[in-house]
Amino acid sequence: MKTVEDYEAIRRAYFIEGESIRAIHRRLGYDRETIRKAIVNPKPEPYELSQPRAAPVLGPYKERIRELLDESDKQPRKQRYTARKIYQIIQAEGYQGSEGSVQNYVSQQRKGRKRKPAYLPLEFDEGQDAQVDWGEATVILAGEKIKVQFFVMRLNYSRVRFVMAYPFQKQEAFIEGHIQAFHFFGGVPRRIAYDNLKTAVYRILKGHKRQEQQSFTEFRSYYLFESRYCTPGQGHEKGGVESDVGYAQRNFFSPMLMVNSFDELNANLRQACMKDVQRHIRGKRELVAELWEAEKPRFLRLPPDDYKACTTRVVKPNGYMQVEFETNRYSVPYDYRDKPLVLRAFAFQIELVYLDEIIVKHPRCFNKEQDVLDPLHYLPLLEQRPGAFEHALPLRQWRKEWPAVYEQLLQRLQASKPDGRGVREFLNVLKLHQDYPAKLIEKAVCMALGLGAAHLDGVQLCLRQLLEPDPLPEPLDLRDYPKLMNIGEQPVDLRQYERLLAVR
Repeated sequence: MKTVEDYEAIRRAYFIEGESIRAIHRRLGYDRETIRKAIVNPKPEPYELSQPRAAPVLGPYKERIRELLDESDKQPRKQRYTARKIYQIIQAEGYQGSEGSVQNYVSQQRKGRKRKPAYLPLEFDEGQDAQVDWGEATVILAGEKIKVQFFVMRLNYSRVRFVMAYPFQKQEAFIEGHIQAFHFFGGVPRRIAYDNLKTAVYRILKGHKRQEQQSFTEFRSYYLFESRYCTPGQGHEKGGVESDVGYAQRNFFSPMLMVNSFDELNANLRQACMKDVQRHIRGKRELVAELWEAEKPRFLRLPPDDYKACTTRVVKPNGYMQVEFETNRYSVPYDYRDKPLVLRAFAFQIELVYLDEIIVKHPRCFNKEQDVLDPLHYLPLLEQRPGAFEHALPLRQWRKEWPAVYEQLLQRLQASKPDGRGVREFLNVLKLHQDYPAKLIEKAVCMALGLGAAHLDGVQLCLRQLLEPDPLPEPLDLRDYPKLMNIGEQPVDLRQYERLLAVR
């Protein structure tokens, strides 16, 4: 096959040097037909088959494959035939050839059927529109490689991105992601576009109408933004945020992040979002940060209080002073062991409420069938049953972490006060954690042991001294009393003690 260089040599010889076709043929060795083609065209025409290659095995089944592709196009998108499925169908009908031949033919046919989509360039107004989507990434969290879900909201005018990671895509995470994004942006966009997320849409109705989840409708009413939903299967209607999902995966999560907690992970992502606004977008002279500042006044204002981004349910503690949520159990304080409570499940926290008062907060557990116990909840019960001290699960978990000085204090109390009295007094020392920071109590216990006051009163005394140390008295100003200036500084006269001997 001749190259562009071959055609160039022929054309130079003919047009520049004035050689005839016969002379070029003799000198350069090209056949006359090739020389004539090079004179007319500056480059060779691509090679084309004059007729289709013979396919003795696949040929009789090509029409059947085209029928199956027509049938596939009418089926739901996720249930269409793959090339392998078509191969299996025609194999059952007698095809004896290879699967690779079928895959190549199916690929050729689908390329011919697929029409390249066309899109309209869009322009958005300041503070008006935003888009929301979810993405997935892999991180190393506390030494373990896990997949996390991340929430993305994008401002359509300034192109500011907000990204926050969660362990799941549940509704409490979906709503909290909005709230955190609103605080990050400095206001609420007036209209937000979604695909048909289950956390927002209960049922797809005719046209663009949707029956929304009631909790999402309440949330939307609280912040007063409008929601808009894409046509099913038309994700390009919010292509900006879908592009941002890929951008975050390639830039915010790569290389793979190594963190100890979701708090640390989200702090890193927030910092990346802030750094990301120092960029230009095509067709704009201003930085993204400058466009963002320009649209902030157009946002809806944030309410004074955040919406409660949680799911709620009424719970009753069991005999172990625990309530259950999603197979995990969370402890409740002893005084509320027999009262009906309201459990609020936030994305990262569990709250237990009694009569509008939050009585306890637990970190949310994302594993299954785990016990999340606060040992302080069980201290009143252990006071009644000090014999169970060594085997009580909440105390065993705590003992693995508490300071070594606590063990020293416990041993001295048990030695000085047998029959469970020492354990009860130690439990009263532990109760101080309800009112004072753990580090302060540790210092107080160290001081008490050093002073030989290994008991509750000694620890409490040391706590008071740490919290309110006795001030040093100010020195007296004796300049107006010169006779008193040297008191305490004169040498001691030991002869004064001789008088005592004389008296004796």
